[in-house]
Amino acid sequence: MTIKQDSVVTFHYTLKDDGGTVIDSSDGGEPLAYLHGHGNIVPGLEKELTGRTAGDKLSVKVSPAEGYGEYEEGMVQRIPRRQLKGISKVYVGMPLHAQTPNGPRQVTVTQVLGDTVTIDANHPLAGKNLNFDIAITEVRDATAEELQHGHVHGAHGHHH
Repeated sequence: MTIKQDSVVTFHYTLKDDGGTVIDSSDGGEPLAYLHGHGNIVPGLEKELTGRTAGDKLSVKVSPAEGYGEYEEGMVQRIPRRQLKGISKVYVGMPLHAQTPNGPRQVTVTQVLGDTVTIDANHPLAGKNLNFDIAITEVRDATAEELQHGHVHGAHGHHH
């Protein structure tokens, strides 16, 4: 069975940056399962998996535009430390949740300098190429319930 709209795809992956450093991997764990054509994985990878079958192994380079987007300087802000009420220790790398006009968004503290904290709302992988090594383990048709919910249920998927 080939991967197409509404397929449930299960695969093992290793994600590396351009320098070859492993960012994430399913190696030693469960494979990732997703519902094809529903925006559950980055668009560039989804596009490359279309038409593939179980047993296929491939290497895919996904550009920032087809991955987590370009890095946007406008998403970096410097704020007064006092705006972070109720947080006693602020450190570089700390994830925070900010309310934005588009709803809640995770941001990361990138600098603490005196009473000024720099936060970055870009995805940590924004502006970076994503280099995937993929091994497709299973392809099947989605169930009616999975299609209704927009994600995979059961083994390796979402559990309610």
